[in-house]
Amino acid sequence: MGQDAFMEPLSCTVWIIQCKIYLLLIGTCSGLKVTVPSHTVHGIRGQALYLPVHYDFHIPASDIQIIWLFERPHTMPKYLLGSVNKSVVPDLEFQHKFTMMPPNASLLINPLRFTDEGNYIVKVNIHRNGTLSSSQKIQVTVDDPVTKPMVQTHPSSGVVEYVGNMTLTCQVDGGTRLLYQWLKNGRPVHSTSTYSFSPQNNTLHIAPVTKEDVGNYSCLVKNAVSERESDILVPTIYYGPYGLQVNSDKGLKVGEVFTVDLGEAILFDCSADSYPPNTYSWIQRTDNTTYIIKHGPLLEVASEKVAQKTTDYVCCAYNNITGRRDETHFTVIITSVGLEKLEQKGKSLSPLASITGISLFLIISMSILFLWKKYQPYKAIKQKLEGRPETEYRKTHTFSGHEDALDDFGIYEFVAFPDASGVPRMPSRSIPTSNATSRQDLHGTIYEVIQHIPVQQPDDPEKDDSSLACHHKSINCENSQKSTLDL
Repeated sequence: MGQDAFMEPLSCTVWIIQCKIYLLLIGTCSGLKVTVPSHTVHGIRGQALYLPVHYDFHIPASDIQIIWLFERPHTMPKYLLGSVNKSVVPDLEFQHKFTMMPPNASLLINPLRFTDEGNYIVKVNIHRNGTLSSSQKIQVTVDDPVTKPMVQTHPSSGVVEYVGNMTLTCQVDGGTRLLYQWLKNGRPVHSTSTYSFSPQNNTLHIAPVTKEDVGNYSCLVKNAVSERESDILVPTIYYGPYGLQVNSDKGLKVGEVFTVDLGEAILFDCSADSYPPNTYSWIQRTDNTTYIIKHGPLLEVASEKVAQKTTDYVCCAYNNITGRRDETHFTVIITSVGLEKLEQKGKSLSPLASITGISLFLIISMSILFLWKKYQPYKAIKQKLEGRPETEYRKTHTFSGHEDALDDFGIYEFVAFPDASGVPRMPSRSIPTSNATSRQDLHGTIYEVIQHIPVQQPDDPEKDDSSLACHHKSINCENSQKSTLDL
């Protein structure tokens, strides 16, 4: 008993010190703090809703009490349930609807109804030599999720620019507290001189409709618990033609003049921005007269079939819905520059081709010259020797040297031919050699010496028969150089 009396002033002193510390740090000395993650919680009807609550205190407590109250605007708070330590005491009216698990102060509402929307007040009391209290308020909203919206346009058949107006309406079958937002090509649509909205923003009115209003429209609907976007709608707007122009696959275009080379066929393409697509017609002007030559966006002109070198054409585009038409004029000039370039290209050779041709000519010429020098003299001598009658060889005499100088007088012709030739050889006389020299070295290149004896006068009877005689000498030498010196 005395110990308790002694401890009570001590605990009071500690509490006072802690109170002063909390007063400096957090601005309060109650020692109890209740917090909630959000003061507004959105719930979906028919589902459970959890209201989290956190509290802490820094002094010893003997008892902890938690109380939940519910209030609606202009009404008194209503008791839902409470607890002391771990004992829960619910209101019998809501005992199956609200759940709490002390010492956790969070509240579970299941299921959530529209009637559950309002303010929920949580109060926490702790008792230790007195009572400390703290409370928080949470606002709960209850909504139905948004169903997928659908956009309708009026008139559904489409409108002509600068003539008609258009209304887009966004319809949603389910959802509460809906917010509407219109999107064009994924970006929000704002009010302008031609765009206006209904009070709830679920209707978009366009007046008048222009080509700039063409695009992808959608409706975004959202509330506190969900959001949905409609499918893309492209309203039907009739416009055009705009930006009519003529292009070609070849030829030179300067302004409204096309220059085409003679002999070429050129394809012209006429195009313009329009909906629905335009109908095109091509008109040719000749000698102050015009006539339609083709229908469709494409026109092919063959330059060799055009009688005049300068021809005027007109492309006309017509939109049968808007009733608008547009046309563009251009001139085609046919020149002979293309043929002249083609002829020059055929006559002239590239430098690489010229170098290649000259190189091939030199290589072939050198090859022919080399082959002629290598084989042609041999063939000529061979033919000459093969064509000589065999009797001439039989008349030849064999000499080992110069027996008589008078016999050497005359005109000599030296003819050399290889061993492989088919001309019969005269047997050669052996020349004495040293024992160290083989018998094979005794035979060298064979030369045949032909002696032409001048024609004698008829008064010399001894030489009448030999005026045209031809003597052959076969000399067997060690080598061709020595034989040449001897001769």
